Amino acid sequence: MAGHFEPLPGGGAAIALDELEISILRSLAVQLLELIGPEDGPAGAQDDDPLARLFAEGPSEPPADPALARLFPDAYGAPGEERDERAREYAAEFRRFTENDLRARKREDGMAVVRSLDALTPAGDRGAVLRLAPEGARQWLGTLNDLRLTIGARLEITDEDEGEALFRLPDDDPRKPMVMAYLWLGGLQETLIETLGPR
Repeated sequence: MAGHFEPLPGGGAAIALDELEISILRSLAVQLLELIGPEDGPAGAQDDDPLARLFAEGPSEPPADPALARLFPDAYGAPGEERDERAREYAAEFRRFTENDLRARKREDGMAVVRSLDALTPAGDRGAVLRLAPEGARQWLGTLNDLRLTIGARLEITDEDEGEALFRLPDDDPRKPMVMAYLWLGGLQETLIETLGPR
């Protein structure tokens, strides 16, 4: 089980993680939550009113940060692409009514990852086994994907060919730790997808 997810009877997944892996995953998830940002609006203002939540408007412009732009892409083409005025209006309207919910889901998934890691008690060198119910596994899958998108944006990976060159970086390159994290997260994501797929 070390290094990859395995299926649990009745659904869900499990993985053995050592202290360093737990620490790295938690740190990355916290950084992702900081990037996504806190819930907008006054505390509790919309919590009591489902209609207010439903009709709350979000931003209409894409994020300037490339990592956030990868997490919250335009619905009608990339921001840099040539688009007519109508496509820009549609993209702005779609973003205004969907981005808040998408941010909330990503925030909820990231918090679930942090909480599940915080609940682990590593036993020395053996680490700990993380067991996820199906919903927890889905939240982990979403967060692993978001982490890879974010790191890929920071490394400026736009397609697989560019990524391949980064994988051969010398050890003294300052990007090397991010590349290693990108690859490791990709391996975790792949085994979790396989675990949750049909058997």
